[in-house]
Amino acid sequence: MNNIPTMTKNLLIVNFLAFVATWVLEQRGIDLTSLLGLHFFLASDFHIYQFITYMFLHGGLTHIFFNMFALWMFGAVIERVWGPKKFLFYYIVCGIGAGVAQELVQYCNYMYEGMAAYQYVNAGGVQMTTDAYINLWTTIGASGAVYAILLAFGMIFPNERLFIIPFPFPIKAKWLVIGYIAIELFSAMGAPGDGVAHMAHLGGMLFGFLLIRYWQKHPDSSQHFGRSYGQEFFDNMKRRYDQRQHSTRMRAERPDPRRESDEEYNARKRKNQEEVDAILDKIRKSGYDSLTKEEKQKLFDQSRES
Repeated sequence: MNNIPTMTKNLLIVNFLAFVATWVLEQRGIDLTSLLGLHFFLASDFHIYQFITYMFLHGGLTHIFFNMFALWMFGAVIERVWGPKKFLFYYIVCGIGAGVAQELVQYCNYMYEGMAAYQYVNAGGVQMTTDAYINLWTTIGASGAVYAILLAFGMIFPNERLFIIPFPFPIKAKWLVIGYIAIELFSAMGAPGDGVAHMAHLGGMLFGFLLIRYWQKHPDSSQHFGRSYGQEFFDNMKRRYDQRQHSTRMRAERPDPRRESDEEYNARKRKNQEEVDAILDKIRKSGYDSLTKEEKQKLFDQSRES
C-alpha cells in the first residue's frame, strides 16, 4: 500500500469501507444502496448527490474486486503522470458522466415503453405502481470511472504491451481499449437486460475521451491542478501587499525637496482647522447634504489625518 499513490490509495480505501458499510447496515435492515445508489431521475427516490455517491457502492465481491483491481493497476500509473488533483478530477467527472449516460438510456427506455401514460405496470407477474417500478432502476459501481481510467492509459501509453488473462500473448493498450469498447457496445445491444450498465461504462469512456482531448488542445487549462485555487489567491494577495508596502517605503524614503518651518506648519494647521470649523458650522445649520463636493472631500481628508 505504501507504493500506491495517495489518491488511488484513498479511493481504494473509501470503496472498500463503503462496501463493508453496505453489508453491515444491510444486516440491520438499512439499505444503503437504495439511499446512495443512482436512481432514475424521474423516480421519487432520486437525489442529485447520488451522481457522486453511487460510484462508491458495489453489488458483490466480484463487482468490487475487478473494479478495484483495475483502479490499482491503471489508476496508480495515471496518477503518477497527472498528479493527484487532476487524477481525482478526471475520476469524479467521468463517474458523473457515466451516471448521466445511464440516466439518458433509462429515459429513452421510459419513453419507449410509454410508462408516463400508466399508473401501474406488470413486472415479472407482479403489479406495482410505475413510481415503485422506476425506483428499482438503481445504478451502483465505479465501473464508469474505472473504464475512463483504462481509456486514459490507452491514450497516454497506446503501445504499452499488457498481458491480459486468458490471452497467452501481450496486447497493446490501444487495442485493449478498442476491444473493451466493442465488447460493451455488443453487450449493450445484445443483452440489454443482463443487469450490467454497459452504457454507463461507455459514457465514462466518452467523457474521459472528451476531457483528455480538451486538455491536449488546451494544455494551459490543466496547469491549475498542480496547486490549489486557494493557494493562488493568498499568493496573489501577499504579492499585492508586498508591492504596496514597497511603494509606501519608497515614498517615505524619498527626500522632501522643501522642509516646512515650524511657523509655516502651524499656520497651515490653523488654516485647515478654520476651514473644517466653517464646514462643521454649515452642517449644523443646513445639514450634511448642503456641503459641496470639495467641502465633503476636505472633511474626509481631515478625518484621515486626525
